[in-house]
Amino acid sequence: MSDATHPYVGLWVTADGHIRHELLPTGRYVEARGDRERAYEGRYEVKASHIDYWDDTGFTADGEFIEGILHHAGMILYRQ
Repeated sequence: MSDATHPYVGLWVTADGHIRHELLPTGRYVEARGDRERAYEGRYEVKASHIDYWDDTGFTADGEFIEGILHHAGMILYRQ
């Protein structure tokens, strides 16, 4: 994905603010955890409402956008 106007590009945050996913328009993401601003980084791809993540360290993850909320690895993230 390389569209800055895509509705999922931007910052997604857990209710407590501990986990923050920034989906960049370049198809890359940065995940912050607490005080670790760049805890994880990698690429992502969105197809319809499904998102796949490939971290630079080699692990993969996925999630679903449901009614404007990102459900990812047991977490719920809200658009900021």
